Amino acid sequence: MAKPKTIFYCQNCGAQHSKWQGQCNSCREWNTLVEELIQKPDEKDWKPQASREVKRTPVPLRITEIEVGSEPRLNTNNGELNRVLGGGLVPGSLTLLGGEPGIGKSTLLLQISLHLGHKTLYVSGEESQQQIKMRAERINPNPANCYILTETKTQNIFKQIEKLSPEIVIIDSIQTLHSDYIESSPGSISQIRECTAELIKYAKETGVPVILIGHITKEGSIAGPKVLEHMVDTVLQFEGDRNHVYRILRAHKNRFGSTHELGIYEMQGSGLREVSNPSEILISKNDEGLSGTAIASTLEGMRPLMIEIQALVSSAVYGTPQRSTTGYNAKRLNMLLAVLEKRAGFRLGAKDVFLNVTGGISVDDPAIDLAVIAAILSSNEDVCIEKDICFAAEVGLAGEIRPVPRSEQRISEAEKLGFATIMVSKQTKLPKANYAIKIQKVARIEDVVSYLFA
Repeated sequence: MAKPKTIFYCQNCGAQHSKWQGQCNSCREWNTLVEELIQKPDEKDWKPQASREVKRTPVPLRITEIEVGSEPRLNTNNGELNRVLGGGLVPGSLTLLGGEPGIGKSTLLLQISLHLGHKTLYVSGEESQQQIKMRAERINPNPANCYILTETKTQNIFKQIEKLSPEIVIIDSIQTLHSDYIESSPGSISQIRECTAELIKYAKETGVPVILIGHITKEGSIAGPKVLEHMVDTVLQFEGDRNHVYRILRAHKNRFGSTHELGIYEMQGSGLREVSNPSEILISKNDEGLSGTAIASTLEGMRPLMIEIQALVSSAVYGTPQRSTTGYNAKRLNMLLAVLEKRAGFRLGAKDVFLNVTGGISVDDPAIDLAVIAAILSSNEDVCIEKDICFAAEVGLAGEIRPVPRSEQRISEAEKLGFATIMVSKQTKLPKANYAIKIQKVARIEDVVSYLFA
């Protein structure tokens, strides 16, 4: 047996160093080096020793000579996850799902594995088979193709994979796995990287998609070296508040689709329910008119959403007025307040302004600027806006109302949800002239004020 070797790994970027030093030479972060005991044998493979075959050396091919198969994506039978992934799981892909503890990562993937029409191996290093069985009975009492394995050693996992030949593999979680090739504890940087490399090799050689669950740090990033997110094909983030029932699934990286799509779920006793109409949770159902609220039409990827903007304008109690936002950029709010003060003559410099996007989501679409201004003016004047009016336009520094892309999708969504009027920029070009909804075009902030509060 070779003498063990000590390596210092950077917890931020995963760079190796022969000795400890205060600053990492690669990412320039301070106090991120940790010491690990490591020993690598001469030959490694995801297959057991008896199953190894003679490897062929790859040769370079001209790009026109490479054959691309037409293998379809694997349907997960979950519309929200399919939307975020770009149509389903790509064969041979590696997907990493991160999120806070208790947010529902294991529930989501167990629910998917129970409803899949493909043979699925669910590997858990955190729960026993009995615990998973009790949770599975609440979600789907009669699963057909789901197999549960409680194991943390990668070599044993690959032995069971060879016997079972699953079509999809789910690992819960990557921080609990360990490999015999690395002499360090599970969850360490070297173990996470080595186990992920073995799973990537398995996925690419066999064409079986692998989904990993990853823990996150207190800062919100996935635990382990940053190189872990570079190694995988897709990085998904499961967001939400444990005190609320709604969860949001986003793609931070996707080699096979867009990263702008959004999936929304509702946590129930029987699992996660897909929310096909997000406007039902993003718009309140108050019958009486309230000042300080406005409805905006925004886009998340290809999906149009109607969201409610709430604003509260009050006299400043202390000398310096407060500017507080939830789900919206605070610097953009300050810019819009300056535009209202300079271009429209509203004196808001001595007043507190609080802004909230309902539903617990964060929006950076400039198309909600007009709704933000309408909500602020409604609260300032204490005059409610009609409930059947919505907004879709950007506000410039000169006080002009600017058009936003894909206006026809926003108008169609507002029309489908029963809104009577949508306020857009005067420069908006529409492909057709006949809509069931009234399209109110405005050019400047003064036009908005005169239309809403005349």
